[in-house]
Formats: sequence, C-alpha cells, structure tokens
Amino acid sequence: MGFARTCSVALVGVEGVVVEVQADLERGVAAFALVGLPDKSLVESRDRVRAALVNSGAEWPQMKLTVGLSPASVPKSGSGFDLAVAAAVLAASERLDAAAIADLVLIGELGLDGRVRPVRGVLPAVLAAAEAGYRHVVVPEQTAAEAALVPGVSVLGVRSLRQLIAVLNDEPVPEETPVPEGSPDPMLAGLMVPGAGVGTGLAPAPADGPDLADVAGQHLARKALEVAAAGGHHLMLHGPPGAGKTMLAERLPGVLPPLTRQESLEVTAVHSVAGILPPGQPLVRTPPYCAPHHSATMPALVGGGNGLPRPGAVSLAHRGVLFLDESPEFAGKALDALRQPLESGHVVVARSGGVVRLPARFLLVLAANPCPCGRYGLHGGGCECPPAVIRRYQARLSGPLLDRVDLRVRVEPVDRADLLGPGGGGEPTAVVAARVSAARDRAAARLRDTAWTVNSEVPGHELRTRWTVAPGALAAAERDMERGLLTARGLDRVLRIAWTLADLSARDRPDAADIGLALELRTGVARGAPVPAQGGGA
Repeated sequence: MGFARTCSVALVGVEGVVVEVQADLERGVAAFALVGLPDKSLVESRDRVRAALVNSGAEWPQMKLTVGLSPASVPKSGSGFDLAVAAAVLAASERLDAAAIADLVLIGELGLDGRVRPVRGVLPAVLAAAEAGYRHVVVPEQTAAEAALVPGVSVLGVRSLRQLIAVLNDEPVPEETPVPEGSPDPMLAGLMVPGAGVGTGLAPAPADGPDLADVAGQHLARKALEVAAAGGHHLMLHGPPGAGKTMLAERLPGVLPPLTRQESLEVTAVHSVAGILPPGQPLVRTPPYCAPHHSATMPALVGGGNGLPRPGAVSLAHRGVLFLDESPEFAGKALDALRQPLESGHVVVARSGGVVRLPARFLLVLAANPCPCGRYGLHGGGCECPPAVIRRYQARLSGPLLDRVDLRVRVEPVDRADLLGPGGGGEPTAVVAARVSAARDRAAARLRDTAWTVNSEVPGHELRTRWTVAPGALAAAERDMERGLLTARGLDRVLRIAWTLADLSARDRPDAADIGLALELRTGVARGAPVPAQGGGA
C-alpha cells in the first residue's frame, strides 16, 4: 500500500486554482477510480496515463488505485492533469520519491507513447501556482518559455514521461529523437485550437502594421483617433461607405503605446486560454486588434460556450481595440451586453458550468453607415431608403450604449484634392504615436496618486472640483446645458476629452479652444476654428 501527492492547476476562465492530486494504492481487485468533479476529457486520463506509464518502461500497479483531485468542489476540465496523475501514481508505487513531487506543480497532457503534449493556459496556471507560493513547476517543453515569463518560478520543460522520471530520480536522462528541421511538430497541435478565432475577428499583429499616412484627408477623424488613443476614449465613426472608417480603425493599435510588462502578461494569459497564442511567441507585446463579423452572437462577443465560458471578443481585445464594423447590423442584445465591460473593465459570464470573470478593458470603435444603403445625406447620392427604415436603422444602437462613447465623428467622403493631391496624406503613425505617448505620460503624472491611469477613467466630480479648467473656458458648454443640448453626464465626457486635448498640446489645463473642440468631438456639431491638418495643436 502507498500514498503520494503532487499538484496541478485547474483553470476557471483565466484564473487558476491549485489542485492537489492524491494517489492511494490499496490491496484488492485491480481498478482505477478518479474522483474530484472531473469532466469527460479528464476521466479519459485513466487510459492515457496507464498506457503512458507502460510505454515509458514503468510497471502499472495491479492494485486498487484511487486518484483524488482536491478541492472536489472546483470543476476540473481538460487533459492538463495527466502529468500530475502519472507522477502521483509512480510515487505511490515507489517508483518516484513521494517527497520529491509533493511541492511540484505539474501541467501537461500525456500521449499513449509517454510523450508530454502541451496544453492551453500554461501562463495563467503558472501565475496561479506562483501566487499560491509554489516555486517549482513542470510543463511541456514547448510551453517552457511561456511558463518562464512568471518571475520567481523555476521551470522544467520535459518532452516525455521517461525524461521526467530520470530527472526526479537523478538518473541519466534518455535522449529523445529530435524533430527534423523543417518537419512539422505534431506536439504543437495542442497549443492552437482550430476555429478559436472564428467569429471573434482577432487579427495577428503584423511586424509592420498599416500607417496613418495612408489615410487621405479626414483631419477631424484623424484628430479623434489621436484623442481616443491618448485618453482611452471610445469612438464612433459614422459616414458613407468608402470614406475610410475601417482604414482609420485598423490604424488605431499602432498609435496606442506598447503594452507594459503587466499588460502583456494579462493579454498573453487570455490568448493562451483561448488557444490563439502563436507557437514560438510566448509573450504578446502589442495591443491586440479584434474585429468580429456583424453576425457574431452574444457568446462570441462577451464569452460563453458549453460548460465553463470561454473568452469572447471583448476579452481577446483586452488592452487593445475592439472594432465593430457595420455596428447597427449586430444583434441588439449583443451590443447592449457591452455596457458592463465598458464601465467595469471586466465581464462576468454565468453558465451552467459555472461563473467566470474575464478581463475586458478595451478601446471600443464603432462604425456605422447613415442608412442601410449608405447613401443617405450625400449630395446626389440617390438614397431610396424610406424615412421609417432610416430611423429604425439608426435606432439599432441604443442610447445607453452610445452614451458610453465619448467621441462621435462623422467621416465625410474624401474629396479629389485630398485623394489625388500632393498634400492629401497626413502624419505617419510614428509621429502621432510619439505625441500620444507624451500625452499619456502627462496624464499619468497628474493621476499618479489616484486609482486612474487615463483621462477617460476619471470621475466627473473630480474633474469639476479637483482639476478645474481655465476661467471662462466652460462658457460654450454651459450654454449647451441651458438649452438642453448637453446633459450632466455629457459635460463630464466633454471635460475628459478636453483634458486629453490639453495633454496632447502640452498645456497645464484645458482652455476655451479645448472645450470647443471637445464639444464638437462629443456632439458632432462643428464649432470654433477648424482642426489643423498637421501637428498636435487643438
């Protein structure tokens, strides 16, 4: 008779729970019982572990074997417990030293031949182990670089169960046949889930993304894009087809500052759990860009699926950009489901398998045509949509959702001079990104001792009392409030935009020109001086 224990990690959304894997051998009829709320794929580990042990040269114990996963109240799914179960069984049968594996965290799937296959979610699993105080983890060799991103943790990457046994017993490590260079590695199949990105529109970050200099004209829309990136403001672009709404949205990630180390770990953890982390790229360093199709369902946007919910588009766009092209064509319930993550920065999804909390702090960009045909309001456009159809189309975006969008800009068709003339192009992405980074630094210095990092997060009360604008600068906004054109919440949004404009112009506080441009960007009504074609001035 023997008993041994080791540890693994169960993932609930993108958060991990350390699970103790216990193996107990008793005299009796040979049998294998797995308890502790396992799912179907985990129940099947009995056959995988048995075959892997035998094919690795170890003897399967012909006794009554019980493997328990504790705490039993936590749902456990996936094949990542195989390696921990195998190690516990080997230690219970005295093939391994039970003390040597007691404080180890083992994560990995076993093939029938004993090879250790990679699994999704290694980074959040190792993060959970480190937070629980564990300092030694064993993972598949292909995901060792991902696990090594967690500081203070010693990572051992193994390619086979035979190799793990040799390392723990201080025996000569058997040589593994390497994969010939240029040949596909079947072990990488577990890292990428086919079809995981379908419906979410997650685009891989190119090494050299599209440049803002490609956008002809659109000075106000370009300014709105810069303000959105500098202050974290959500943006709506509405105008006829072909005016450049999608071009502008695709260039927004390049204007955003690079991800910090903590932000990179957050984004990488989500992508690892979703099964869309490219092999060989253990850390996501650039803001993600997610553009789901307008036929995407609510679970595709906010998360869902069978059993425990999986990350949706709002989580895949965490710390990046979520672009909803043809936004009125999305289902109304799916759009209204965005209201919670827009306010809180996370989404809570309840399903039959449990409740998970997923990160969802993204920059929302909505694009909309003026009518179903897109020609309404154009000179000589020839729109034939009935007025009732136009009203219903424009009403598909609910008021509560639009109220959370700070910037609303009409994108007009590009004229011939801007498109074909020598001066139609604007500033390149690198110039705008440098200005955005400097503006964010100014905002961060002002908000250093607070819980906020960008202007869009600052409550209106603080902007009205703690950080005031220049004397007399609010005259235009006060007139709009008296006329009923601007609500109290709308005034708070205008103040946030004005502070971002002041940061972009390196001013200590907003002036009347900043308030005027902020009102135009918020309401879509032109007022004051035109936006300059070049430079950061307001």
